Amino acid sequence: MTEPRNIIIDTDPGQDDAVAILLALGSPELAVLGITAVAGNVPLALTEKNVRTICELADRSDIPVYAGAIRPLVRKLVTAEYVHGKTGLNGPVLPEPTMPLQEQHAVDFIVETLMAEAEKSVTLCVLGPLTNIALAMIREPKIVPRIAEIVLMGGGCFEGGNTTPAAEFNIYVDPHAAKIVFEAGVPITMFPLDVTHKALTTRKRVQEFRDMNTKAGTATAELLDFFERFDEVKYGTEGGPLHDPNVIAWLLKPELYSGRHINIEIETTSELTMGMTVADWWGVTDRPKNAFFVRNLDADGFYNLLIERIGTL
Repeated sequence: MTEPRNIIIDTDPGQDDAVAILLALGSPELAVLGITAVAGNVPLALTEKNVRTICELADRSDIPVYAGAIRPLVRKLVTAEYVHGKTGLNGPVLPEPTMPLQEQHAVDFIVETLMAEAEKSVTLCVLGPLTNIALAMIREPKIVPRIAEIVLMGGGCFEGGNTTPAAEFNIYVDPHAAKIVFEAGVPITMFPLDVTHKALTTRKRVQEFRDMNTKAGTATAELLDFFERFDEVKYGTEGGPLHDPNVIAWLLKPELYSGRHINIEIETTSELTMGMTVADWWGVTDRPKNAFFVRNLDADGFYNLLIERIGTL
């Protein structure tokens, strides 16, 4: 068996973040070196707690959890309780976590880990705003060439935005951080709304988690039941899009996806289109291709992978 792939998960849970973390913890191909929390879906005091809650749900209190940026680089924090509920993990009733939060700041952990591990041996899996990653790049520019890849959920092109007509939530919350990361020259794979909107939580799929009759399976079903109700009303679909677990699924089964290398620029000056990911899908500029933009997925294959892995927890 090949060595597991070293990853750091940077996240702002969020029900879909929670499912992504469970998928990673249920996959022996991935070695989770640590999980860093950022303010996003809910404030930092809740996101770091939610990370620890999810680790304990998976019986993985050995995973170190770090708290990071309390707000975006430039703009005021925008949160999404209207989607995720007051706690960020509304749905199941989960016990308060007892595992400790690490004393070290998330940004210092990211820098220290990337400097200590072999060059290009650590992948950053970013499920929320890019604040912690941008701060790490600013704090120690030497980490940039050491990052194997950044795989992130964020942005949109053909689907438009989900927070403003132009912008997806993760990029909108901290567009200045996103701009720093997309201009850094690191290999980036991005999962925009264009692909995540094809990963719908149908009733049949949610029921498969419930039918596991395990702690993690039942909690996943309850998280998805709560999370999907907002998007079902908004988009008129059966089930809602399940965004963040695509980041982890890509590392496990890239054959489930297709897309193309394109140029992505982040809008940071216009209030009207703030946080827009300007995607040059048709190659109409000569700007450098800086991201692999994923556009399609095998939704059944994606859910089969989720069910198989979360079923092992």
